[in-house]
Parts: sequence; structure tokens; C-alpha cells
Amino acid sequence: MILAPSILSADFARLGEAVQAVERGGADIVHVDVMDGHFVPNLTIGPDVVKALRRSTPLPLDVHLMIEHADRWLDAYVDAGASWVSVHVEAVPHLHRAISHLRSRGVQPGVALNPATPLSTLEEILPELHHVLLMSVNPGFGGQKFIPAALDKIGRLKAMIHDRGLSTKIEVDGGVGAGNGKALLQAGAEVLVAGNAVFAGGDPEQGVRDLRSACS
Repeated sequence: MILAPSILSADFARLGEAVQAVERGGADIVHVDVMDGHFVPNLTIGPDVVKALRRSTPLPLDVHLMIEHADRWLDAYVDAGASWVSVHVEAVPHLHRAISHLRSRGVQPGVALNPATPLSTLEEILPELHHVLLMSVNPGFGGQKFIPAALDKIGRLKAMIHDRGLSTKIEVDGGVGAGNGKALLQAGAEVLVAGNAVFAGGDPEQGVRDLRSACS
């Protein structure tokens, strides 16, 4: 399991401390949700915050671009220090070009799918991806309830990856916690993004440890 705490649920006044706490707790990567208030109904952070986070931790930064025209912003986030970058199939018309550009910049490229977006949209791009980010809530806000149909979707994507002899990782984001983490891994997920499950208790270092223990 690769555990990716989402800073969307952290105290934004103490982001550096929050990231260092999850690092001490054993997090593998840090998930950074970028929202523009257009593609999703929320507004979060930009490249300058990613740059500041890059200075606060050696952990890879997993940047999830929930923004319109994401292809225009790829270089800004790579330059800021992103290690993984996910773009939404629903928001990028020239997906192959965007993924190829990310690869050329030396970062791990991924594609994100909203809950109602079918796996068929990955048919042509799947071999080019480091990871697929499956949303298990409708994106925009933290703390939402997990959509159970995501479990079947994970299993079907795992079968697609296996049948094509690929090593693409499956990442899941939305409503992930101690109650479903093990089931998500059993379905085929490898990367779990968790916000409230890590940060809501006020001790993100222990939150990481508790979630990893619950999933083992």
C-alpha cells in the first residue's frame, strides 16, 4: 500500500507542520488537490503553495489537477516541485499530448476519472500512464461519503491492467478510511488517498499510523 495523505483536510495555516507530521507517521507521498472553482465547485491552491510544500518535505508530491485547461498549467506545477501529476480525462481535450509532456518533464503522469466516467475513456491512453486516479466521491470537497460502486470499478480496472500486461497503479481518492481501506486494497487499489481519516483527529502523525494498521 502507498498511503497518500491529502492536505485538503489539513490546517492550511500550518501546512508545513502537517506535511512533516504525516512524514513522521510513515506516509509515502503527499496528495495535493488543486481546484479552480470552475471544473469543481471549490477553490484551493496554486503553484506557489506546491513550491512551499516542496521545501518542507522530501516526500513525493502527488498533484491532482481538478482544473479546466489543465494542459496549460502542467509546467507551472512541475516547476513548483510536483512528482506525480494527475489530469482529468473530462477536462483535457488533448490527453495524449498532456501525458507525453509530463513524461518528457520527468514526472509520473496519471489520469483521473470522476465516479460516472466510464473506464472505456482510458482505452487508448492506459499504456502511457504511471497511475489512474479513480474518484470515489464527486470531486470538489473533502469529507464526502464513499461511493460503494467504486469497488467494482477498481476491480474492472485492475483486470484491464492485468489483461494488457501493464504495471499501471490504481489510486483511489474520496471517503477512504479505516472502514474501507482493506477492501479497496483487496479490490486492486495500490495508492490510497486519505484526508479526514488522517487529519480529523488532530494528530496526523498518529492518523497515518492508525490508517496503515487498519489496512494491514
